[in-house]
Amino acid sequence: MLNMTKVPTSLYSEATPNPRVIKFTANRILVDQNIYEFNNKAEAIASPLALELFSFPFVESVFISNNFISVTKKDNNIEWSDIVLEMREFIRDYLVDGGVVINENALTKKSISITQKEETKREFTSIEKKIADLLDEYVKPAVEQDGGFISLKNYDKGIVTVSLQGACSGCPSSTMTLKSGIEGLLKREMPNEIIEVIADND
Repeated sequence: MLNMTKVPTSLYSEATPNPRVIKFTANRILVDQNIYEFNNKAEAIASPLALELFSFPFVESVFISNNFISVTKKDNNIEWSDIVLEMREFIRDYLVDGGVVINENALTKKSISITQKEETKREFTSIEKKIADLLDEYVKPAVEQDGGFISLKNYDKGIVTVSLQGACSGCPSSTMTLKSGIEGLLKREMPNEIIEVIADND
């Protein structure tokens, strides 16, 4: 767990391709190399910050990685333009006051991203390793820029299954990203091994 001491912190908000998600980016690292996604208060027990964000009635999920936080709002009549300034100030004040982002001692299996665990619990095949390397080099940076995260789940008989999280999950443009972007890239680089790329966010 990082030592969240009182330090001047700047925070800016930006829209993402998913209209229900806003990305809040800080000028410093907030969490370690893991990613954290919380879909309700019960899952957020290890993140005091996420618990605080769930106190807002319009918050549906919270995704935290590196130096940014992606907040998904419920599909209701509230517009981000009406609430984004309030939420940005809330998060900034929380960070400036030294609020804890992740309490590692309280982490449970439900608190850790299933996708992150999936990547580390088994050895990739040579083909999966090549796919993962391509995703790391060409896809992940752009996805993280949009407030999301992508990881390889598995490869089977030409079918690549990836997991999309954060702003990417439920994004209207995610299908286009998969087909025209990721699938196109993998087919160009690995024409004899790739048939299709699909998302599995169960």
